[in-house]
Amino acid sequence: MSPNTFLYTCCSFLLLSMVIQGCGMEGHDSLTVSDEKPNIVLIFLDDAGFADFQPFAETRYPTPNVLRLAEEGRRFQNFYVPSAVCSASRAALLTGTYPERSGMFGAHGPRQRGLDPGLVTMGEMFQNHGYVTAAFGKWHLGDQEDTRSHVRGFDETSGIMYSNDMWADHPEAPEYWGQWPLQYWENGEVTIDSVTAADQPHFTTWFTEDSVDFINRHSGQPFFLYVPHPMPHVPLFVSDKFAGASGTGLYGDVIMELDWSLGEIMNALEDNGVKENTIIIFTSDNGPWLTYGNHSGQTPYREGKGTSFDGGIRSPLLISWPGHIKPNSVSHDTFFSIDFLPTLANLTGAELPDYEIDGKDIWELITGENTENPHDYYAFHFDQQLQGVFSGDGKWKLILPHSYRTIVRGGIDGSTGVNRQQPIDEHLLFDMVHDPFEKVNVIHEYPEIFEKLKRFADEHNARFFE
Repeated sequence: MSPNTFLYTCCSFLLLSMVIQGCGMEGHDSLTVSDEKPNIVLIFLDDAGFADFQPFAETRYPTPNVLRLAEEGRRFQNFYVPSAVCSASRAALLTGTYPERSGMFGAHGPRQRGLDPGLVTMGEMFQNHGYVTAAFGKWHLGDQEDTRSHVRGFDETSGIMYSNDMWADHPEAPEYWGQWPLQYWENGEVTIDSVTAADQPHFTTWFTEDSVDFINRHSGQPFFLYVPHPMPHVPLFVSDKFAGASGTGLYGDVIMELDWSLGEIMNALEDNGVKENTIIIFTSDNGPWLTYGNHSGQTPYREGKGTSFDGGIRSPLLISWPGHIKPNSVSHDTFFSIDFLPTLANLTGAELPDYEIDGKDIWELITGENTENPHDYYAFHFDQQLQGVFSGDGKWKLILPHSYRTIVRGGIDGSTGVNRQQPIDEHLLFDMVHDPFEKVNVIHEYPEIFEKLKRFADEHNARFFE
């Protein structure tokens, strides 16, 4: 499909003033901001663990390109998603709204109603602002005619419409998922009617090649490139060039290939002379799916995917933008993925949707120029249930009574492990500065903090769920 071509337009003096005021760099003098709209590259992994990459942890395999991005940009230690599961997290990222506003809860399967066409995606926002846009990877926000990626703001697309395990080889429910073929789409057309185990090892390579080609063809105009890799979601697949490369097993091989993919995209930006004017964002939709044992990622935090403890909702995050974000810097400030859409809108001059969104512009928090978060609180959820709130400053976390699935024993080589339901019968208050691993309930020591966060939770529930 031929991509739309947009005429280059200069930013107005007003936009320049806004950007100059909002784009300070920690420890640096005021920046000179060009009148070019910055390109955006957003790489969104699937089920990657917080500790899967250097420099977030010491790994048994090398991830030189992630380390390179960290050295060129800023590492965020306290970045969160509002729901630790695929579709809900993706909708929050691309619309700037909580799941209860977007209606996207859980992990949507084939034929389930997708993202409301009335909600503006990040792709549509940039498209309306003169950007050429692309999405290469796993969509997972609907497979109806009006919810697929190519009609939701992306000029060029390739990939799968839902998770790579939703097929006839599903480890737990093959008969159910086998009712629908896992199709591969390119620019609104099905090019592989039924994906097989022979196709999946090529996914990371294909999406990387599509991304590099897109950059090569569109380096002369502002672009938004969204790369939601299906990996390292199970079932794990890796190309021949990385099979056995890590020496630690298949999961390490997959992570090394994703690191290679990042490097190829970074090299393409540099080769085309657009790296200096490109914001790169690298993160994951949620924490590791621990039930899959040696086929899941690593996190030092409590629990994992599908829970509202930090192992589920805290994700690794790197952001670079030469001249605007201080290189090799680290942030311990808290923010959520819902903040990306309004923040990027402000940076580029794009128009926000004409309805209320939940995210806020936190650019100065990202750069470190101002560490005061504009949110009173952040909410986190699973399925159609509010499970707790964070204080806006990230210092306190309140978990509401609910039941969650915990791991008894992880699986081996792609098989699912043993799980059980674990009830939480009381409110849990954690001091996230001194107890980031959520071990000690301090609700009785800080009753005033509990009452404040409980009030936020009650108001949120009344607003969205009652």
